[in-house]
Amino acid sequence: MLIEEVERRALNFFWEKAHPSTGLINDRAHNFEDDDSTVASIAATGYGLAALPIGVVNQWLSRQEAVERARTTLRFLATMPHEHGWMCHFVDKRNGNRMWECEYSSIDTTLLLCGAMVCAQFFAPDHSDIFDYCDLLYRRVDWWWMLTNDGSQPEKRVMSHGWTPEKGFIRNNYDSYSESILLTLLGLGAPVQPLPNETWGTIRRRKQTYRDLELLEGAPIFIHQMPIGFLNLANQRDILGYDYWVSSTNAMKVHQQYCADHAASRKTYANGYWGLNACDGPFGYIAYGAPDGPEDGTVSPTGAICSIIFTPDAAIAICRTLYEALGSMLWGKYGFANAFNIDHSWYDRDVIGIDLGMALLAIENYRSGLVWNLMNSHYAVGPALRAAGFRVTTEPEPRPLQIPAISNSLALKPL
Repeated sequence: MLIEEVERRALNFFWEKAHPSTGLINDRAHNFEDDDSTVASIAATGYGLAALPIGVVNQWLSRQEAVERARTTLRFLATMPHEHGWMCHFVDKRNGNRMWECEYSSIDTTLLLCGAMVCAQFFAPDHSDIFDYCDLLYRRVDWWWMLTNDGSQPEKRVMSHGWTPEKGFIRNNYDSYSESILLTLLGLGAPVQPLPNETWGTIRRRKQTYRDLELLEGAPIFIHQMPIGFLNLANQRDILGYDYWVSSTNAMKVHQQYCADHAASRKTYANGYWGLNACDGPFGYIAYGAPDGPEDGTVSPTGAICSIIFTPDAAIAICRTLYEALGSMLWGKYGFANAFNIDHSWYDRDVIGIDLGMALLAIENYRSGLVWNLMNSHYAVGPALRAAGFRVTTEPEPRPLQIPAISNSLALKPL
């Protein structure tokens, strides 16, 4: 089955592009030729840790080799430089040294921690040291330091994007709905000085409607996919009454409809392709999005394929169409290249680690729910969801994006 081959090739990226001595994994790689890049991403490394259980259960990796890779990676991560537990976005895979004066990143550290948590829950019954290493990474994170800019803004209740030694805290905060809901939830469930509950409600959530589909504003498609790759939020509402599964499902449909609506002006969309994402493009890396743009006809294959947990028929169909129509241009050793644009006759030659990681998790969750089940079994997840007021909902379909309040008469049950 093609979708399983997409998953297997993504797994191969994380296995092959990890440095044998450190376990750190490339930010990106050439999809058709060998390359010697040593730039690793701490987020890609997190996805690589989550990939190990997937490799084992699908018999693409032996349990022993996966254990050894997990141990190598986690042991090295525990020795790497950090700032109050927060890790550098980009590092040299050979030694863990910071690259390009990049930030100590809040969201990238979160993705590392999530991958470590999944890895820990899978291997911990037989290898307690793997759990201990993962727990060390989680426990040493100073959430309040990133929340209050080291106490300089004691009343601030939104997380900073990150910090650099040269310039201090980045001015931008995660103050609007985005992938950062994963960051905030991990902080709410933290075992050491967790974030205060009010941080959940401080994030702005702007609603928008496109073709009668209501969703939370967030233009690149990954925003609606990344958190739910780790946390299954289906059939739940938070304390504000939001159903994030409804929002994400509608976002997948909006992306499909938006591209169909603009088919007359873009050759890419006219061929039935969709999925506007933060990805490579003919003019550089751009956060493409729908329905508010920007867009220039560039489409992300993994962006469309990651919709498989929300709109499986559409995801499987676009995967097959891409392979049959553009396989000679896009299909390589790690699956589909990161992006393409027929309007500009441009086809990427690279893959990007976090995008492959999202596709890997989405496909496995669609097939087995493995990552969701492992993540849900971690001791921090229950407290995190309760702190944000999540409740199981049994209301009938179609469900609205939001109900007025958590005390609404609709059937809501505590987790």
